[in-house]
Amino acid sequence: MGRIIKWLFYLAVLGGIALVAYAYIGPFFGVDFSPPQTEIRQPVELDAN
Repeated sequence: MGRIIKWLFYLAVLGGIALVAYAYIGPFFGVDFSPPQTEIRQPVELDAN
Protein backbone atom coordinates (compact mmCIF):
# COMPACT_ATOMS: atom_id res chain seq x y z
CA MET A 1 0.00 0.00 0.00
CA GLY A 2 2.87 2.35 0.78
CA ARG A 3 4.38 1.80 -2.66
CA ILE A 4 1.20 2.90 -4.40
CA ILE A 5 0.93 6.08 -2.32
CA LYS A 6 4.60 6.85 -2.94
CA TRP A 7 4.21 6.43 -6.71
CA LEU A 8 1.03 8.52 -6.73
CA PHE A 9 2.89 11.24 -4.85
CA TYR A 10 5.75 11.12 -7.39
CA LEU A 11 3.24 11.24 -10.23
CA ALA A 12 1.46 14.26 -8.70
CA VAL A 13 4.76 16.12 -8.24
CA LEU A 14 5.81 15.31 -11.81
CA GLY A 15 2.41 16.47 -13.10
CA GLY A 16 2.72 19.74 -11.17
CA ILE A 17 6.19 20.36 -12.59
CA ALA A 18 4.90 19.59 -16.10
CA LEU A 19 1.98 22.01 -15.64
CA VAL A 20 4.28 24.82 -14.48
CA ALA A 21 6.67 24.13 -17.36
CA TYR A 22 3.78 24.23 -19.85
CA ALA A 23 2.60 27.55 -18.41
CA TYR A 24 6.06 29.09 -18.83
CA ILE A 25 7.09 27.48 -22.13
CA GLY A 26 3.65 27.46 -23.82
CA PRO A 27 3.77 31.04 -25.19
CA PHE A 28 7.00 30.23 -27.04
CA PHE A 29 5.08 27.59 -29.01
CA GLY A 30 2.14 29.85 -29.86
CA VAL A 31 -0.22 29.00 -27.00
CA ASP A 32 -2.19 32.07 -25.90
CA PHE A 33 -3.39 31.97 -22.29
CA SER A 34 -4.91 35.46 -22.21
CA PRO A 35 -8.72 35.64 -21.96
CA PRO A 36 -10.66 37.26 -24.79
CA GLN A 37 -11.24 40.90 -23.94
CA THR A 38 -14.57 42.36 -25.01
CA GLU A 39 -16.43 45.32 -23.64
CA ILE A 40 -19.87 44.50 -22.26
CA ARG A 41 -22.36 47.28 -21.62
CA GLN A 42 -25.53 46.55 -19.70
CA PRO A 43 -28.02 49.23 -18.67
CA VAL A 44 -28.75 49.43 -14.96
CA GLU A 45 -31.99 50.87 -13.62
CA LEU A 46 -31.68 52.22 -10.07
CA ASP A 47 -34.69 52.64 -7.81
CA ALA A 48 -33.87 55.65 -5.60
CA ASN A 49 -37.20 55.82 -3.74
